[in-house]
Amino acid sequence: MKEKNIKKVLKIISYLLILLLVIVVAIMFRKNLFQSPEQIVEVVKRYGIYGPIIFLIIQLTQVILPIIPGGISNLAGVLLFGSIKGFILNYIGVVSGSTVCFVLSKKYGIKVVNILFKKETIKKYMKYLNNDKFDKIFFITILLPFFPDDLLCYIAGLSKMNIKKFMIIIMLGKPLSLLLYSIFIKMLI
Repeated sequence: MKEKNIKKVLKIISYLLILLLVIVVAIMFRKNLFQSPEQIVEVVKRYGIYGPIIFLIIQLTQVILPIIPGGISNLAGVLLFGSIKGFILNYIGVVSGSTVCFVLSKKYGIKVVNILFKKETIKKYMKYLNNDKFDKIFFITILLPFFPDDLLCYIAGLSKMNIKKFMIIIMLGKPLSLLLYSIFIKMLI
């Protein structure tokens, strides 16, 4: 698939997701459901299993198409589902999305990275790609919050790292940063 076509597909997906989010937010706003986190939780609970599924799709998508900062969607997960269930849903969505980022980058190369991120940001992190200790650097940045994990997962796809090693790093490294987000958010509420 050519870079131009990839850009078009990603744009269409982004616009559709944004439209869906706007519609959901408009409905919730119209029904005065933004009065408190508890009200939002009640709304999601009414939809039963569909609430968590919708959240997982949003979380997965925000990793692949970085249009929503990860901290915001992590906050939403904790507010909507509580610390434990929010953590689990955040974890599943982030690990799944991160894996898709890695695979897309392996398949399409630097073209995908250039489409999704600013050149300055890419350049800042690409310097670690040729480092012999890239795997360790990647693990540390995934382990800690406040790094651009989505970009780093795409960059890992450009490295010599295989999918098995990537999955081990993501599955072991993500819980700590998500847990720190969840605890911090819960303390603020």
